[in-house]
Amino acid sequence: MNTTTDLDAVAALAARSVALIESLQHPSGAYPASPTFSAYQGYSWFRDGAFIADGMSAASAVESASRFFDWCDRMLAERREQIAEIVAAEAAGTPLPDEAMLATRFTLDGVEGSDDWWDFQTDGYGTWVWAAVAHARRHGLSLERWQQGIRLSVDYLLATWRRPCYDWWEEHRTEVHVSTLGCVIAGLEAAADADALEPAAADAARAAALEARALIADRGLHDGHLAKWLGSTEVDGSLAAVIAPLGVIEATSPLGRATIAAVESALSVDGGVHRYLLDTFYGGGQWPLLTCFLGLAHHAAGDRASALRLLHWAAGTVTAEGLLPEQVDDHLLAPERRQEWLDRWGPVATPLLWSHAMLVRLAVEVGIPVAPAGVRA
Repeated sequence: MNTTTDLDAVAALAARSVALIESLQHPSGAYPASPTFSAYQGYSWFRDGAFIADGMSAASAVESASRFFDWCDRMLAERREQIAEIVAAEAAGTPLPDEAMLATRFTLDGVEGSDDWWDFQTDGYGTWVWAAVAHARRHGLSLERWQQGIRLSVDYLLATWRRPCYDWWEEHRTEVHVSTLGCVIAGLEAAADADALEPAAADAARAAALEARALIADRGLHDGHLAKWLGSTEVDGSLAAVIAPLGVIEATSPLGRATIAAVESALSVDGGVHRYLLDTFYGGGQWPLLTCFLGLAHHAAGDRASALRLLHWAAGTVTAEGLLPEQVDDHLLAPERRQEWLDRWGPVATPLLWSHAMLVRLAVEVGIPVAPAGVRA
């Protein structure tokens, strides 16, 4: 499989993916999750967008990634008073209800949507900080451009990170999810280590990150690997991201290796990775973006061959139009549930920009050159 022709094809798909993301980025800087999918159309997520920006940054689409971080910074600045109220209520011992927390997604021009959504998730507010710091380091940029938003995010996370909230998949509101904690830890540590905070805030961020790490070690492990949520015995495909690219868990540590093995064993079938074993969304298919996360984790652990195998699987899901979907239905976990989602929301999201970005991120990581696309700065 790993012939020059195969690698050339992946390189070409990665270059087209960068061009596609650039072409769809909103003038505001926001990345649409999917330009045509009924439930996502017109919206940008901090979490999805941060990982998209990280892929673009890795491919040297510097200005595109910077414009997304500009958007994040602006969203937070415009909600400064809301964050202050959340922080004050937490400090007073009278925390506000979940409905008063920051939204999970915003319209591309920067307002909360009017339709119902599973809206309290803290992961994105850590992920964008981690991604912005990584971007600045990668390209020698000053963090001053996004310092206000970083500081507001840290304030928000310090007030809310212990609270149960929806996970990456907008599910299981009453649990504390290990992937969410990984995103929070990555953001808090990145902000503190980058000197983006005042000394007292940096100390608080480091202390909270240590507390979250201890919580994972105490209640977020099962059989030597990361678990889906605190007290769970299951795994989730998103856990691979806690290893790479987030780097919260060292890939070559016993915990890192055990988590990679658990995700591979439980959720990977013929190369494609499921979200989790009880998944019924569109029948519970395999996700290219999760496959790329597992590839990144393998590569971080020194297994380039497995990383390439997973990269080729993800690239193989491309449609005749050159688009990567959210998931494919070759090995559905709950095939009887697929039709209800087709009836509710229509065909699977295609393209999903997060899928394209994670393919780019993995291609760059394994050393496949991604040709320039568009105008970059």
